[in-house]
Amino acid sequence: MEAENEIRSKRYAADISSIREAQVRINSFIHKTPVLTSETLNSLAGRGLFFKCECFQKGGAFKFRGACNAIFSLDDEQAAKGVVTHSSGNHAAALSLAAKLRGIPAYIVIPENAPRCKVENVIRYGGQVIWSRATMQSREDIATRVLQETGAVLLHPYNDGRIISGQGTVSLELLEQAPQIDTIMVPISGGGLISGVALAAKSINPSIRVFAAEPKGANDAAQSKNAGRIITLPETNTIADGLRASLGDLTWPVVRDLVDDIIVVEDKEIIEAMKLCYEILKVAVEPSGAIGLAAVLSDSFKKNPAWKNCRNVGIVLSGAMLIWVCFGIHWVNKNQTSPGSHVDSTGACSWVIIFILKMQQIIFKIPQSPLRLLLTSALECVTHCLL
Repeated sequence: MEAENEIRSKRYAADISSIREAQVRINSFIHKTPVLTSETLNSLAGRGLFFKCECFQKGGAFKFRGACNAIFSLDDEQAAKGVVTHSSGNHAAALSLAAKLRGIPAYIVIPENAPRCKVENVIRYGGQVIWSRATMQSREDIATRVLQETGAVLLHPYNDGRIISGQGTVSLELLEQAPQIDTIMVPISGGGLISGVALAAKSINPSIRVFAAEPKGANDAAQSKNAGRIITLPETNTIADGLRASLGDLTWPVVRDLVDDIIVVEDKEIIEAMKLCYEILKVAVEPSGAIGLAAVLSDSFKKNPAWKNCRNVGIVLSGAMLIWVCFGIHWVNKNQTSPGSHVDSTGACSWVIIFILKMQQIIFKIPQSPLRLLLTSALECVTHCLL
């Protein structure tokens, strides 16, 4: 109770009360995702690992929790006018699905270079796609216009207390399912997930450690933590396309105060973690989803002073929305030449996966056009030939 009161006194965008209210609000709509364990991975890590499989969540990622809480927090008058967001990722699909469940319109502003599979998910869930140019200014301008035309409610992907509270329910479930956990490892991007997780976990158990996992090519959160202020990067370069957003003014205070440290990993470590998830857990996750395991197995984590005391680690597998990654891992799985071999920084298999993912990134930057369609189809053919 003392920890709860201390966190409340700092007036963050969410707290344990709002997270518990969110859990009640969304309980009948979400999946209570399983926690998986593996003796093989425990031995590899030298500690107990508990995998919270948000990759099995509705919509394919944890984002559905926050979107669902935000949608069902609206009163009837607000809801009738619908919701609007600008997103090219999992939030767009999650918001579309949550809006569909409530029976209200969802206006999704999507940049012209958005991944095709994610656009298709928005359409599949009933979202109304509104195209913008591939700049943040264009996205924001068009979202503002839609707001003026429709009177809809703007729901930010992570910089919103309702979203943060919804994401925090991951932590409530995890600690209920695996109460022996003394450490939680969470992917970090804009900070919505880790803010919710940290607020809930530290309120329940002030001694629990909360670490963030971040790719080296998009390590603005680690830089921000070190500098004591929000740092934004002019550009990012990582296969973890879901971890490229910068911290928000509502998430930054939580990251600054409650996240113990941020573990930065290389893309090759993420690829190896994806492969381990697929081979051992039999779970296919996107790069952003596998980064927690990559961080726990990394040398960077072993250098942390708290490393030896992290005996039971909860790892959030945050999503499974990038189908080509699954194909790439399957290629490695099929074409290994020796029973005990692993992907390493020089292995051909590793570079095949990197090639596929990098080609995706290049194609996604091309505006919707016949050329983009042709290149996408060509990449599909190449990938299927490798299966």
